[in-house]
Amino acid sequence: MSIYLPIVLSFSGHDPCGGAGVQADIETIRSHHCHSCSVITALTEQDSHNVKQIIPQAAENIIHQAQTVLADLPVAVIKIGLIGHADTALAIVQILQQYPHIPVVLDPILAAGGGKALADEHLTDIIAQQLTPLTTVLTPNSLEARRLSGRQSLAECGAALLTQGAKHVLITGAHEDSAQVQNHLYNADGTTQTYHWDRLPGHYHGSGCTLASAVAALLALGLDAEAAIHEAQDFTWQALEVAYRTGSGQLNPNRLFWVAA
Repeated sequence: MSIYLPIVLSFSGHDPCGGAGVQADIETIRSHHCHSCSVITALTEQDSHNVKQIIPQAAENIIHQAQTVLADLPVAVIKIGLIGHADTALAIVQILQQYPHIPVVLDPILAAGGGKALADEHLTDIIAQQLTPLTTVLTPNSLEARRLSGRQSLAECGAALLTQGAKHVLITGAHEDSAQVQNHLYNADGTTQTYHWDRLPGHYHGSGCTLASAVAALLALGLDAEAAIHEAQDFTWQALEVAYRTGSGQLNPNRLFWVAA
């Protein structure tokens, strides 16, 4: 008997220590009963503390891999994580323009959790000016939202990113100084919503990857954007609540918490 699983294609970096990047995407997408396909945008040297270097993959190889998958598999949603280089971003733009009917979830990773910058100004400009207009759900943290929009208040950031073309912008607030984590959703129809989550005590490796991949998987399952965004936050919070340690740095989200439940 054949079982149908909605397909999510992720453009992500490879994390050798297994906490973020494509490994996070695969665990999250499969946890939502979807099938995960992947194109590696960059190899990385990193540990549980920080990224040491990015080794971008050739743009033409990224294009060929993606085109081959998309020509064969009925991809329901595309998720974009670490880009790492301007040429990579332009390659992804080319792919998205060829498949405008496929919803896109973009996690605009501009810096590692440990603080290392992962995007220069040229790449940041391409993300803001060329990728954001092709995006269904954009999931920046508050620092990324300010950098992409050039604004300071999160409400102004959300409005600016919508003006740049994103349909839904979820700005996460873990970097803000608040008792609870407040995530703010801004929609192209003018509606907004704020989500409140208990602030957990740890520092986590791959939380943004988890959130964006969960949104992508839930969209692939047929949920509307607002429902997918809410459920993805809940999944991510549960994964963080039972995070586990592998090295001496950040904790790993336990994206398979549901197996032991």
